[in-house]
Amino acid sequence: MDHLDLQVIERALQWANRGHRLWLCTVLATFGSSPREPGAMLVARQDGEHLGSLSGGCVEEDFLERLHQGEFAGPVQRVRYGGQGSEPGASRVRLPCGGSLEVLVERLEPDAATLTHLEVVHATLLGRRALIRRVPLDGRGAHFVLAEAPGPAILREEGVIGVRLGPALRLIIAGISPVSQACASFASTLGFEVIVCDPREKARREFAVPGVEVQAVMPSTFIASGACHAATAVVALTHDPRIDDLAMIEAVRTDAFYIGVMGSRQTSRQREARLRRSGGLGSEQIARITMPIGLGLGSKTPAEIALAVMADIVRVHRGKARDAL
Repeated sequence: MDHLDLQVIERALQWANRGHRLWLCTVLATFGSSPREPGAMLVARQDGEHLGSLSGGCVEEDFLERLHQGEFAGPVQRVRYGGQGSEPGASRVRLPCGGSLEVLVERLEPDAATLTHLEVVHATLLGRRALIRRVPLDGRGAHFVLAEAPGPAILREEGVIGVRLGPALRLIIAGISPVSQACASFASTLGFEVIVCDPREKARREFAVPGVEVQAVMPSTFIASGACHAATAVVALTHDPRIDDLAMIEAVRTDAFYIGVMGSRQTSRQREARLRRSGGLGSEQIARITMPIGLGLGSKTPAEIALAVMADIVRVHRGKARDAL
């Protein structure tokens, strides 16, 4: 899940706790070129306040206008944007990209059942166990089942939509450097929850990226505390072995889907020898570490290196082999 979706659920909880009726929108399917993928969420109030995204803006504008006019009064309905627009629930909006998307719209009352439901969604986005949120189209109320194995974001049964929920994407950056700053900025834009760890007070004072959590601890300590789940990437970007090596030793013991450390090929060979000798890592653990980190873009500046790092993380997250690029 995108970190933006975690923010959507947190905002929904805030509004529900204040007594606001909510409309929770989920992208069910995209056809052709569409800005967001199935599972993306938006939450809105009837007064137009909203958070999240379904498209590049045109869909949201139409949905909020119709909501203000009193549409979407039912507990559950589906809306189609783009395409021919002839089916029930279709919108007059045509997407500039020529694609189309289908959206699930749920009206949620600010009651105990809604609060409990949103708390479960929130815990799932922060946790380790994936769930399927089953939404009956007749409005009888959504419930959860355990997701036994990886699969598509949206599942369809007769009269029921299943929305797969899992941990939101997280990036843990070990140590602060100019590359760390650029990497944190890119990652935030890409929808990652970003956590930067550095025990050095001076380095923390010089770090400033809005929306990024900064922990005043050794990255290895933070990683060892259980901070990684299967949707976590860990990168070490300082050139300081005291920070980078210890972070790698702890990271390979987690479920992180990407682990990488910055350095030249010669530096990486030296690091591998240290990790085997001093860290006690075996060949399988070493193989989990991408070193040198990132795609080979010929990067020179901190921003270019950060771009190569985040591009490689997205590649792995999307399941793309390097030779398929």
